[in-house]
Amino acid sequence: MNSIRRYLEFVKPYRWQIFATIIIGIIKFSIPLLLPMLIKYVVDDVLGNHGLTNSEKVNKLFLIMGLMIIIFVILRPPIEYYRQYYAQWTSNKILYDLRGILYKHIQKLSFKYYANSRAGEIISRIINDVEQTKTFVVTGLMNIWLDMATIVIAIIVMFSMNVRLTIVSILLFPLYAFSIKYFFGNLRKLTRNRSQALAGVQSYLHERVQGMAIIKSFAIEEHEQALFDKQNKNFLEKAIQHTSWNAKSFSAVNTITDIAPLLVIGYSAYLVIHGQLTLGTMVAFYAYIDKLYNPLRRLVNSSTTITQSFASMDRVFELLDEKYDVVDAPNATECRDVKGNISFKNVSFAYKEEDGMVLEEINLDVKHGETIALVGMSGGGKSTFVSLIPRFYDVTKGKITLDGTDIRQFKIQSLRDKIGVVFQDNILFSESVKENILLGKPDASDEEVYRAAKAASADDFIHELAEGYDTKVGERGVKLSGGQKQRIAIARVFLKNPPILILDEATSALDLESEHLIQESLNELAKDRTTFIVAHRLSTITHADRIVLIDHGQIAEVGTHDELMAKQGGYYKLFQVQQLETTKAEAK
Repeated sequence: MNSIRRYLEFVKPYRWQIFATIIIGIIKFSIPLLLPMLIKYVVDDVLGNHGLTNSEKVNKLFLIMGLMIIIFVILRPPIEYYRQYYAQWTSNKILYDLRGILYKHIQKLSFKYYANSRAGEIISRIINDVEQTKTFVVTGLMNIWLDMATIVIAIIVMFSMNVRLTIVSILLFPLYAFSIKYFFGNLRKLTRNRSQALAGVQSYLHERVQGMAIIKSFAIEEHEQALFDKQNKNFLEKAIQHTSWNAKSFSAVNTITDIAPLLVIGYSAYLVIHGQLTLGTMVAFYAYIDKLYNPLRRLVNSSTTITQSFASMDRVFELLDEKYDVVDAPNATECRDVKGNISFKNVSFAYKEEDGMVLEEINLDVKHGETIALVGMSGGGKSTFVSLIPRFYDVTKGKITLDGTDIRQFKIQSLRDKIGVVFQDNILFSESVKENILLGKPDASDEEVYRAAKAASADDFIHELAEGYDTKVGERGVKLSGGQKQRIAIARVFLKNPPILILDEATSALDLESEHLIQESLNELAKDRTTFIVAHRLSTITHADRIVLIDHGQIAEVGTHDELMAKQGGYYKLFQVQQLETTKAEAK
């Protein structure tokens, strides 16, 4: 019930539209209720009225049919149109709002959440589950009330014609209500299991479609087919369990709703035989039974679909309830006038405390304009180190200050706005080259975009593309080489022009020629900015003001290239190994 209450908060802004839709719907559903009355009138007052001549009967028939044509042909179509239009408009607006809130929410979730979650699962909740909740609006908040109103109006009219026959007509209502409660009590759990299994299939497909090159390169299509069949079979089993229970409920409830007309036909015929009921009333009553039990059958369908929407609501709000690992402090301020003095003071960090510290007791003071290179063996904590500066993660112990202020005292967005990051594996979106560069500064002019691309040595290859800057790069930039993608990512940072730079293996995907070109551009960009460079090839960071060797999460050595080489410690050994590898490669 908590999910329903929370969902109603999204419905609340549209309550008047829903109310208007229900009123229009009641009018629309009331009009067909005239048909049984029409049948009774035609049978008893026209055809069965022996006091009228044939001419008078025809006149009465034409008069009543003319009135019905006006109601059904002229009045009913616009009523039907506006009921459908406002029902769909309102439900789609609610879904629009909900998806907007969800997208805003997932953008605030930390890297830690995405490291532990499957993209397909998240997408399934935002697309499939949100769409499923539409049923609650259209059916649960609109159609159910319309069906109930139809039932009430039909019962009132039936009571006005014959009380005893009406009681017989609704005799099975309690049994119907018990069946609904019994059968649909377990349906929510089964529906949730089915939705979870479907999300599993979608997540698996999402990962495999993205990694199709791996599947083909290792020729493991049959193995992958077997794994997919396992996921698909799990969904099939959950779907069949859901379908089986659903079928049982429909079988029982429809049996009950089919018995009622038989009771009415038998009893009303008995009354007609004994002269206690007119033939027209009997025919009208049978027609009203259809108007009475058709809405009941729809209510059974509604119970199923609404139960499915409840399960989807649970999954949607489960996602919305994911806590933010990194949040603004209550008194957080805007990050302005950044100079770039950054200090790590007794900083320790663990992704999970039970897994142990990734970084431990880090102390480092970085002055404005300094270039700091972070080196060391893979897995030593270099990328984690720089991820703490823009608060992709928060420190476990200690603090990081920017110009003397703890970075946790700044609003996250304003802090990140002052930092430019180039990752080792940069993601490009499927839009054009220009739109990908504009991510660095969405309101930049075309001229600014071109300057940034030239600074990143990307302008030449962009002009060689089929549509230049308007070329679509494909999902994750699949149409570009690794080096081309990296240069576009670097162009984004040039466009952003931030006071603090973080280059996490920024040139790792480039060939030596491209790396040389971009290295010069990066050196120019780094002037008068605080720059952190995570590097694997040590030859690219010998110019750094200071080099920090990180070993097993701790700072092992700090100094210039010359100082560390003279020291002949860990950095010296790494550099010697790389030089030896380079010499061997060149000899080949």
